[in-house]
Amino acid sequence: MIKVFGISNCDSVRKTRKFLEAAGADFEFHDYKKEGVPVEMLTAAIDTLGLDIVLNKRGTTYRKLSDEEKQQAATVEGALALMVGSASLIKRPLVVTDTRMIAGHDTDALAQLVKA
Repeated sequence: MIKVFGISNCDSVRKTRKFLEAAGADFEFHDYKKEGVPVEMLTAAIDTLGLDIVLNKRGTTYRKLSDEEKQQAATVEGALALMVGSASLIKRPLVVTDTRMIAGHDTDALAQLVKA
């Protein structure tokens, strides 16, 4: 089963969901804003993909952080706390299966995932 984690009004999440629907993939969507951020999944994503991939430093939410919060985000524990508190800091979407994780809208990786 494919799980897509993100925020429903995010363009990258919408593109990913449309891609998976068009491919006829069976997937479940988890909206951070409505259902919260699952800490276990987020921890697994950081372990698998790395903090630099999972923490979205390019968004306005990160840029608005104070210098202290940015220092806190340099550690896994600190970044986890910030991401749980503000889901907009998480790279979107996170696409998760039993064997794979993809961060961001990646058409090639999604196509391989759907074929598998």
